[in-house]
Amino acid sequence: MTDEQAAPLVVRTARLDLDTAAALVDLLPDTDPVAWLRRGEGVVGWGVAAQVRTRGADRFADADDWWSRLTARAVVRSDLAEPGTGLICFGTFAFADEPGDSHLVVPQVVVGRRGDNAWITTASTTGLDLLDVAVAEAEPPEAPRGVRFADGALDGDTWMKAVADAVDRIVSGDLEKVVLARDLFATADEPIDVRWPLRRLTELYPTCWTFHVAGLFGATPELLVRRERGLVTSRVLAGTIRRTGDDGRDLALAATLARSSKDLAEHEYAVRSVADSLEPHCSSMNVPEAPFVLHLPNVMHLASDVAGVVHDAETVSSLQLVASLHPSAAVGGTPTDAAQHLITELEGMPRGRYAGPVGWMDASGDGEWGIALRSAEISGSTVRLFAGCGIVADSDPASELAETQAKFVPVRDALSG
Repeated sequence: MTDEQAAPLVVRTARLDLDTAAALVDLLPDTDPVAWLRRGEGVVGWGVAAQVRTRGADRFADADDWWSRLTARAVVRSDLAEPGTGLICFGTFAFADEPGDSHLVVPQVVVGRRGDNAWITTASTTGLDLLDVAVAEAEPPEAPRGVRFADGALDGDTWMKAVADAVDRIVSGDLEKVVLARDLFATADEPIDVRWPLRRLTELYPTCWTFHVAGLFGATPELLVRRERGLVTSRVLAGTIRRTGDDGRDLALAATLARSSKDLAEHEYAVRSVADSLEPHCSSMNVPEAPFVLHLPNVMHLASDVAGVVHDAETVSSLQLVASLHPSAAVGGTPTDAAQHLITELEGMPRGRYAGPVGWMDASGDGEWGIALRSAEISGSTVRLFAGCGIVADSDPASELAETQAKFVPVRDALSG
C-alpha cells in the first residue's frame, strides 16, 4: 500500500451552469480521465490530487482506512449537498486477493450533474482555485485504427471443455454454481484513447453505468451497492439470454428466460448471497420474490433490486459494504470458497479487476459501486476484454460460449470507428 498524499486537501464545490455540463463525457481531457455515468448524469474528473494502491486480502480495509484519514484532514467547502459533491474518490478493485492492484483516486477536478443541479469540484494541496479551471468540451478523441481481435488465455473449444468440467463438479456435489470467464485481446495500430470507447458506451448503453478508473473501462448493467442517506440498494443480475434484434422474437425469448429453471436457480443463488451479506447492516430489507427481465441492446437478464435501510451508516461506509458483498454469487459462485478455487483452476488467467467493484464514494461514506462487467483493461494500443457466465448443473458449454460472445459485444462495438 502506498500513500502519495500527506498534506491536507483543500476542496471546493460550486454550482455550474447546466448547459456547461450538458455532455459530461465530452468534457474529459486525455490526461487521467475518470468517469461514472448513466442516462447523462453522474460524475467525471481529471488530474490526480491524491491516490492510493492496495492489494491482497486487506485491499478494501486498507483503502477505506486511507480514505478515512484523508477525509478527516481535508478542508471542504461546498455550495451543494448533492451526492457526488464535496470530496469524492473513484475506485476500482481486484477481483481476487491475488494477483492485482486496486486503486482509489481523488481527481483534481470533478464535474457532476444530477437532475436540475450541476457542479464543479476542485481538490489540491495548494488550494487550486475554481477560477483557474476552464470547463469546456475537450479536443475530441480519434477513433482506433486497425483494431484486430485474438483469443486470450483459452480459445473457444478449450473454454467449453472447462465449462464441461465445471458442470461435472457441480453434478458431483462439489458446489452449486461457478462463474467462469474468458478474455479476448484487441490490438490497434496506434495507442487507443479511452475516451473514444467511453463516448460510444454512453451512447449505446445509456441505462448501464459507464465507467473508467485507472485503465479499466466498461458499461456495467449491475449495481453492486448504492448507499445514499441511510438507504442501500443493489441490482442483482444472473440468468442471461442473447437478443436476436427481432422485437417479437425477443419478447418470446424474454418469456422463456423468465420461466427457465436453470436461469431462475442461478438468479436465486445471486440474490440470496447479496441479501445475506447486506442483512447484518440493515434494520429492514425488501427482497423481491421474483425477478424482472432487464432488456439491454445485446442481451436480456433476470434482474432483482434488493433494498434496505442501513442502521450502521455512521460506522460502515459504502466501501465496507462492498467488502461484505464481494464476491457475490453473480460473479463468483456458491459456495464462495469452492467457486473461487474452481475459478483459479479452470479459467487459466488472472481476472485482474474484471468483475471486481468499481465506482465512487464521498466523504460521508455514501457512494455507488458497480461490478466491472462488460469491461476491459486498456494499455497503449492493447485492450483486454472480459466476459463470463454463471455455470450450474444443466449448463450447456456451447450455449455458454455464445453468451460470452454476446457479452463481448458492448466493448467490441465501442472500439469500432
